[in-house]
Amino acid sequence: MSLADGSHPGHDFPGQGSEHLSMPTPQAGTLVRFSQPIPYAEAWTLQKQLQEERIAERQGDALLLLEHSPVYTLGRTTQPAHWGCGGEVLRRTGASLQFVDRGGSITYHGPGQVVGYPILKLSYYCSGPKQYVRKLEEVLIHTLLRWGIEGYRLEKKPGVWVRWNHADAKIAAIGVRIDHGVTIHGFALNVDLDLSPFSHIMPCGLTQCHITSMAEVRQSALSPSVVAQQMAQEFARIFNIQWTSLSPDIMGQEYHDHHHTLTSPLHT
Repeated sequence: MSLADGSHPGHDFPGQGSEHLSMPTPQAGTLVRFSQPIPYAEAWTLQKQLQEERIAERQGDALLLLEHSPVYTLGRTTQPAHWGCGGEVLRRTGASLQFVDRGGSITYHGPGQVVGYPILKLSYYCSGPKQYVRKLEEVLIHTLLRWGIEGYRLEKKPGVWVRWNHADAKIAAIGVRIDHGVTIHGFALNVDLDLSPFSHIMPCGLTQCHITSMAEVRQSALSPSVVAQQMAQEFARIFNIQWTSLSPDIMGQEYHDHHHTLTSPLHT
């Protein structure tokens, strides 16, 4: 999938708040990491399959961590003014265009950006969607802190921001959806990527929104793979999950053999 900014729950949850639920025993979860950028459509197919399995209680909680091939994704609040991506822009950037059912407007994904798709039964971890988004922000903020980067929240602007060139700059986007109590879509952290494709859109529908990356802030190259590993550790700590790692090839083959719904296995 892909994400931009904001959240769009499938239905409302009572008792939304920011307090953490006490869970001394970690939940079990499956971590799937991809070593090469993959097309958005492949990740979306896997997300939907995992969500359907989770809703049916045939699959546990999971987190997909990956990089995408260049793609613009348009969420539910996208307006024509938010993007001017004609055919020439798409050819120049090498990006595809995808309409998605998450919250938020348009954003860009590409190699060098770590994208996370949690497929979780929400009630195990949070009191509602608002707390869920805050916990995702917390994962991103603590990942940035490992690199000496201070991330923060801005009121009514989901995602994570940093101070760059004397202004607020967005370094991570969040856009989620919740159906039948199970999450889908997720977040994207700009690690070390070409930021120029963002110049063709109004990112997340925000005017004068500067987009930055960890590499730009630190003025040095970073490894998305290393950051993804740290992100998985922070996610496990904040959500109280114990990961079992599974390769995309194995997961893809399992779905091909047992469910006959994955048209082609995902490859690292």
